[in-house]
Amino acid sequence: MNNDKQFKKGHTYLQWIFALLANSTLFVYGLECGWISPTTKILQSNASPAGYPLSNNTIAWIASSMSMSAIFGVSIYSFIADTYGRKIGIILITIFEAVSWIIKLSYTSTTTLIIARLFSGLAAGGCFNVVPMYVKEISQDDLRGILGTLIMLMQTTGVLVMYLIGAYLDYYTVVIVALILPIVTSVLLLKAPESPAFLVKRGKIDEATKTVARLRGLEEDDKIIQSIVEGMKNEDAHFKSLPNMSIASILKDKTWRRTFILIMTLFLFHGLNGAYAIVTYASTVLISTGVKFDISPEIQTLSFPIVMIIGSLTLAVIVERCGRKPLLIGCFLISAISMTVIAILMIVQEQGGSVPSWLPVVAIILSVTMYGAGVSPLPYILLTEMFSFQIRAKVVGTVVTFAWFLTFLLVTIYAPMANILGQYSPFIFYGVINLAGAIFTMIFIPETKGKSEEEIIQLIRRRDKNSFK
Repeated sequence: MNNDKQFKKGHTYLQWIFALLANSTLFVYGLECGWISPTTKILQSNASPAGYPLSNNTIAWIASSMSMSAIFGVSIYSFIADTYGRKIGIILITIFEAVSWIIKLSYTSTTTLIIARLFSGLAAGGCFNVVPMYVKEISQDDLRGILGTLIMLMQTTGVLVMYLIGAYLDYYTVVIVALILPIVTSVLLLKAPESPAFLVKRGKIDEATKTVARLRGLEEDDKIIQSIVEGMKNEDAHFKSLPNMSIASILKDKTWRRTFILIMTLFLFHGLNGAYAIVTYASTVLISTGVKFDISPEIQTLSFPIVMIIGSLTLAVIVERCGRKPLLIGCFLISAISMTVIAILMIVQEQGGSVPSWLPVVAIILSVTMYGAGVSPLPYILLTEMFSFQIRAKVVGTVVTFAWFLTFLLVTIYAPMANILGQYSPFIFYGVINLAGAIFTMIFIPETKGKSEEEIIQLIRRRDKNSFK
């Protein structure tokens, strides 16, 4: 029986506080993501803090260096989270984020800006790895979905804030403002609890019991607390009876292998969804679809994080009511329709036809909104819910590395595909990917809303038996 379904007393505010605190690293990541856009104009001017205007190629190197180092950062944080704890991992994220902004503040040559972005990439590799694990492991079952949506909400809010302050404040003021948050967060995190699951894994049962009781506002001897900790102890005992867990040994187990394949496939559709490419190449996409009116750069850049925030807030309100599966199916389907409409409009424009100027804008906004409302956050929620805490760090590290690679691939292949096969070709591809994602989710992904780890594992095993007899 789901322990947290019995939850009738106590409180949840500490779970919210520590989840928000951990996700503040995603807010700083959003600041870093948005930093290039308003700063490019400054760096390429005669008043550049580097002492000379930077070329387009140099800006491109500075921009892309974060994604490259993030790929390597994931495995580092997986090891840290599994060996030293989730809390230590998040504190290290804030340290790397602070170092990045300190370098930008102290030195502004091309080399040092690239080094600063490399440090921010190392931090980013942990943001989508350690933070979702920690939030999941401190949350009761009926809060996991809502708290899991914070990862996207905080990131897009950070992007929006950077666009706003970058437009009105000078270079050094922006950097100082961005530097303050990771420093404050790292100090506050010292008061945050370690993940109860990690404490059980390390044999600190009493401390785990106190932590669970504190997070839920119950006494340590409460039956609910004792049941939760006992469940983690039993699972820990089972895993300790097995050989040392590696990805290879994990894949030898039929149920884990099936679950791993499901998640990797889901992240394939998530990573190649196409919304990230739209945000990156927004102006080119709008022109290719036949938009006839001028959109100011400020309004255009602000619109994307705003609609993604609206999507994330909507998801937070309904995710525990509607469930993960129907929402993800809906987001994939709407994205598929939007991408197909964009492709058709590009073909019509190429053939000399005309289209209503509002239609491509609506299609683009819908696709970006669906990304923020489900295609991006829901796979991360499912990722943390479908694997036991004993193997979660290793699996999450592998999957998030794969996700970062797909993001890099998506942005890299857009221009060559558009130039060789036509401007519409990437969007036909995105439409097919999103449709396939909807069908795949409908058939293979289980509903995890409100279910405990044990219930989710049993559900997957039953599906496994029914599908592969």
